[in-house]
Amino acid sequence: MDSVMETNIKEELSYYLYYPDSYQKNLNQKFPILLFLHGGGEAGEELGEVKRSGPPKLITDGKSFPFLILIPQNPYPKKWWNTRAVKQLLDTVMANNRVDHNRVYLTGLSRGGGAAWEMAVQYPETFAAMAVVCGMTPLPYASWINKKMPIWVFHGEEDDSIPIEESITMVDKLKEMGYDVRLTKYPNVGHNAWTKAYTTDELYEWFVKQELSN
Repeated sequence: MDSVMETNIKEELSYYLYYPDSYQKNLNQKFPILLFLHGGGEAGEELGEVKRSGPPKLITDGKSFPFLILIPQNPYPKKWWNTRAVKQLLDTVMANNRVDHNRVYLTGLSRGGGAAWEMAVQYPETFAAMAVVCGMTPLPYASWINKKMPIWVFHGEEDDSIPIEESITMVDKLKEMGYDVRLTKYPNVGHNAWTKAYTTDELYEWFVKQELSN
């Protein structure tokens, strides 16, 4: 993973950018990209804190992925993600790398999961698929999400921080409106649903099958 800085009018974000092994071998190929938003526990510290969970931890442990992964850090322990700054960073990274604009994926856990829902509402034409792990949901704006975007939600049934009802209610609402959405519930798991969710190989296989349909 490369560590670099991005500055814009709104925010200064530190981030890692992971490149798949084949990126430098296939110089004419465009690759998908996954945007990962971490939880509150990794905010505001050294950039290396983002490696504690999710795809960054798996990369550190030696796992390879078939797409780029953009891993920004929220610099404020007690503030929400600046989703506009994240989107500007994503746009910059996409413009400067060989990225397939029809295969941009989004995921986040806890506070980052809530921000992922928010970005799906704000930028409905950007993402080809989204996976959210134990995140707060913007229920009143459910219909603003791109109806063609598949969504996979994960939540622990014993979550005391963000109750599973957040995800259940949102998923039920989306299903009522005809969205392609599924919910994986983990019995006897609290807020730390991300350990199981991000070690599910099927999740990444599912991601790479998705692309924006015009």
